[in-house]
Amino acid sequence: MAEEKEQKVAPTPTGSESRPQESVGKEKKEGKKEEEKEETKETSDDSVDVNDKRFVKIIEAIGDMSVIDLADLVKVFEKKFGVSAVAPAAAGGGTAEGDEEKSEVDVILEAVGGQKINVIKAVKEITGLGLKESKELIDNAPKAIKESVKREEAEKMQKKLSEVGATVNLK
Repeated sequence: MAEEKEQKVAPTPTGSESRPQESVGKEKKEGKKEEEKEETKETSDDSVDVNDKRFVKIIEAIGDMSVIDLADLVKVFEKKFGVSAVAPAAAGGGTAEGDEEKSEVDVILEAVGGQKINVIKAVKEITGLGLKESKELIDNAPKAIKESVKREEAEKMQKKLSEVGATVNLK
């Protein structure tokens, strides 16, 4: 009798069976984890708690890093997740020299010229718009016909519109 270990048992919710105390402790931990998950789902909007338990260790580790280490960490994130740390405003701005290096450009109709009907037809073909929408577009020149188009495609559009008398710029 002394050699047998005695296990503490906790009554089940039904009270008919007994189970070891250890499993009750595990259930409590699992219940807490589920509650935390539910709480994070509720707070997953734009407001984020700075002292969120999930990120405390990470924030502390980042806080202890030097600026050089942080720059290296950013590079690791960029490679690992295929993202860029450049701010959207900084990525969109550029000079005239930078525009030549861009792979995507905007096709801007500056002036219609003497063959308005032919320009309308060309714009209709390029944009896929209806006749009325194409006419409105060229009547409001200077106006962007297409935005974020590959440079090669934009040059073809520019050539086609220039052939019918329109003045087109790529930006």
